[in-house]
Amino acid sequence: MSLSKILELLEHPLELKAAFQLKYFRRSNVATPSSSSEKVCYELLKLTSRSFAAVIMELVDELQKPIMVFYLVLRALDTIEDDMTISNDVKVPLLKDFHNNLKKTDWTFNGNGPNEKDRVVLTKFDQILSVYHSLKPEYQDIIKKITREMGAGMAKYAEDQDFNLNGVKTIKEYDLYCHYVAGLVGEGLTKLIVAAKFGNPSLKDRLVLSESMGLFLQKTNIIRDYKEDLDDGRTFWPQEIWGKYAKNLSDFEKLENLDSGLFCVSELVLNALGEVKNSLIYLSMVYDHSAFNFCAIPQVMAIATLAEVFENPLVFKKNVKIRKGTTCQLILDARTYKGVLDIFSHYLRVIHHKCPVSDPNYLEISLKCGELEQFLEELNPDPEHLPQGVKPSQTEDYLNAQKKMEGDQSLEEVIEKETAAANSAFVLFGISLAAIAFLTYVSLFHTH
Repeated sequence: MSLSKILELLEHPLELKAAFQLKYFRRSNVATPSSSSEKVCYELLKLTSRSFAAVIMELVDELQKPIMVFYLVLRALDTIEDDMTISNDVKVPLLKDFHNNLKKTDWTFNGNGPNEKDRVVLTKFDQILSVYHSLKPEYQDIIKKITREMGAGMAKYAEDQDFNLNGVKTIKEYDLYCHYVAGLVGEGLTKLIVAAKFGNPSLKDRLVLSESMGLFLQKTNIIRDYKEDLDDGRTFWPQEIWGKYAKNLSDFEKLENLDSGLFCVSELVLNALGEVKNSLIYLSMVYDHSAFNFCAIPQVMAIATLAEVFENPLVFKKNVKIRKGTTCQLILDARTYKGVLDIFSHYLRVIHHKCPVSDPNYLEISLKCGELEQFLEELNPDPEHLPQGVKPSQTEDYLNAQKKMEGDQSLEEVIEKETAAANSAFVLFGISLAAIAFLTYVSLFHTH
């Protein structure tokens, strides 16, 4: 960990404690490769995505391997699509036909540019295929179907010269783009979770819920990555929104356009918040604790990131991220459904309170935050807010939420014991550090 990260944690002692608890006390699953190909796949996973790798490692064995393979297959597909050194004459057929490579056992690809950071996923794709063919046929079919649809979508955008030159124009196009790059991922993950019997079977028939899960993450990333994408010559903010505030998307980099830029960000955040309700419903229907964590952690990171980019001028200068300690705290708190609801409630209030009255989206932001707060209250009502003798409305969403929270009760007991042990150890750790600092000071004082 860098010195700046350490100092950042020291400035926020509660986050330092969360990092301490996460590293030394939280229960975690350990991946145990059963073959040389699996070992290579775990190495590729860590190489291509540390954060995603950590979440996948937390899954129980039934889902860990299928989701790892699913991720690596899509990463390979994405590595072809992202590589601008590959001509469309080669790229488009590769993308359209990529799913058929899953029928093979020894296919690899060495045509990426030398600077393509994830090219190793393709040069070692035969190792991924080896593990893919060891999966249950049902899991293989799900991965292949999503790969086919995503490859077709990527090929469509690769051939769309207007998109490549001018970016996304309408909100409808924005949603469609997010569907291809994230909504389909959510659909595949949902079908894997249901096939493993780790979630409500109706999830596979309510794909609007998984669609919102994917879109919420992707829209958050697109808002956050304004500067990075602009520097790379890419634009994903929909012109239907940013065109209200500037003539050119790059105008927001200029100081004189800062207010307009922040107003544009607020409308983009408002658009992303439209996915929250479905995401919360979805999470209430995932029963397995490891699968729930896998789904919930990215969602709480997204709402925290939205609160961070909201009314933040740094969006136009760099990639804005939440603090490392905040991330640790979110991972700990998102282990239960009630914890997730509390996190969303907190960051919705942050967004609401940060919104200035001068923002043209002020009223809509206020209404959306109020609507979502009311929905959170519906899912987990505070008894003090109900009139005497009145029971909560027995909606399907309420019943699913209550069922989920009842299933979390045994986990909450484990978390309480873990937190108590971590608190005690952290206090002892702090006392030890203070003692060392005092003795060092005394030693230096006497030396001089």
